[in-house]
Amino acid sequence: MTTIHRPERAEGQWAVDGRAPLNPNEVFKAADNPLHVRERIEKTYARLGFDSIPPDDLHGRMRWWGIYTQRRQGIDGGRTATATPEELSDRYFMMRVRLDGGAITVRQLRVLADISDDFARGTADITDRQNLQFHWVEIENVPEIWRRLEAAGMRTTEACGDTPRVILGSPVAGISAEEIIDPTPVIQEIVARFIGDEDLANLPRKFKSAITGHPSLDVLHEINDISLVGVVHPELGPGYDLWVGGGLSVAPRLAERLGAFVRPDQAADVWLGTIRLFQDYGYRRLRTKARLKFLLAAWGAQRFREVLETEYLGYALADGPAPASSTLPADHIGVHSQKDGRHYVGLAPTVGRVSGGILRGLADAAEMSGARRIRFTPHQKVLVLDVPAEGVDTLIEQAGRLGLTASPSPYRRATLACTGIEYCKFAFVETKSTAANLIGELERRLAGVTLDRPITVHVNGCPNSCARIQIADIGLKGQLQKNPGGADEFAFQVFLGGGLASAARDDAGLGRTVRGLKVTADELPDYVERVTRRFLAERGGDESFADWAHRADEGSLR
Repeated sequence: MTTIHRPERAEGQWAVDGRAPLNPNEVFKAADNPLHVRERIEKTYARLGFDSIPPDDLHGRMRWWGIYTQRRQGIDGGRTATATPEELSDRYFMMRVRLDGGAITVRQLRVLADISDDFARGTADITDRQNLQFHWVEIENVPEIWRRLEAAGMRTTEACGDTPRVILGSPVAGISAEEIIDPTPVIQEIVARFIGDEDLANLPRKFKSAITGHPSLDVLHEINDISLVGVVHPELGPGYDLWVGGGLSVAPRLAERLGAFVRPDQAADVWLGTIRLFQDYGYRRLRTKARLKFLLAAWGAQRFREVLETEYLGYALADGPAPASSTLPADHIGVHSQKDGRHYVGLAPTVGRVSGGILRGLADAAEMSGARRIRFTPHQKVLVLDVPAEGVDTLIEQAGRLGLTASPSPYRRATLACTGIEYCKFAFVETKSTAANLIGELERRLAGVTLDRPITVHVNGCPNSCARIQIADIGLKGQLQKNPGGADEFAFQVFLGGGLASAARDDAGLGRTVRGLKVTADELPDYVERVTRRFLAERGGDESFADWAHRADEGSLR
């Protein structure tokens, strides 16, 4: 057994310090397994109403079933950091539907559309975790929503909370001619064996997974707690390269390769070993230090691999090759041939915002074209699979009427936005409408400008980086600042030049901050237009925006 040296101060590591809870979150998890709250929701809270829900369930355990209170309307961003959870919380809920790999059928899409219209005021957002998110959900309707979802083979289990969250999977798994290995069996095995397992429902913090076998590296493997990336071993054939310890938020850190090759038959057990290692050795004293990335930073990749192999797997993994750099777009937008001769069509909504009507219309369009399968992507996009050649034009025409386009402008294609102050209790600023307005302005102002690759713009309402601001060409973090008169105003801190291997970069890297640069929402179109034109004027040859942003002087970036 590997020797683990005890730090001078207890960090709440179960395998080192024991299981005594060291903060309020650990206390409520220890008091009652959060998955047990479902029975109380169904038997008590849905019958007696919102006021019957105690705080530890309302602001804690209900997250394990994909339910958060949404932001009370009318509370501006100036109170985000000072108001209590009770003051910020409305009597309505955000509900996140767990869709591992983003994979659903047209029938399931119709169920989601009906839930949106019947229980969520028509709201629906495609997230950058391949989930679908509703708003305005009332506690009285939660059991019926669960009944409809589960009857159709969907669920909200562990969509939030300190749990194994939704598994990102390649949106073109099993259909792409370029695919190295189909990750679908591994994703399905992990979900069947481990999601909803009470023994894995008390982690130090959330645990994010990603699995792809596609050479476009389309699951952002560098920013997940664990990623399995398709590679071909010279002796063992197709399998996965193992990455661990990625994450963004206020302390961004890119994942590291362990240099280990994972055979397909080992993949689920390696996933389990990694999550159990995190459960036992992850830091639980401070929530801000409880992600796996902090443990990896303290241990290093070599020690992490050693502990994984000796204490959790019981065997050594083979050494293996790294994945090749991507040369393909990772968002899968447009019309593409499948290996069976049919086509998949990647469609872009505006920053993931759809509705019950749009979802239902998409189901109709898919069926009219002869398709039956849908996949959401980690880029807030949607793919329609298995489209016969003769159905492609019909699909594109019908989807276009819904505001879903297979040939978006580079600005619409490459802009992401988190939920923002409209519904999120952590946000300082509005994001969805700000991003939509920015897209419209850029399409108008830069209509004649040719980009050989889109410049990604990610808009986030707070420091938590749900919209991945540090890995965008232009990342925008919402915050408060003082205006010239000394009053609070809302603005965006700017990160420039971030990107991952899937963005056709030779290496992944975090964005650069420009000292003192803050941009208000009104100034945002002017700023993005200005920095785009400067990039095009100053770039060398086919230099990427990220490379230019890291070498340019600060004057060019303002």
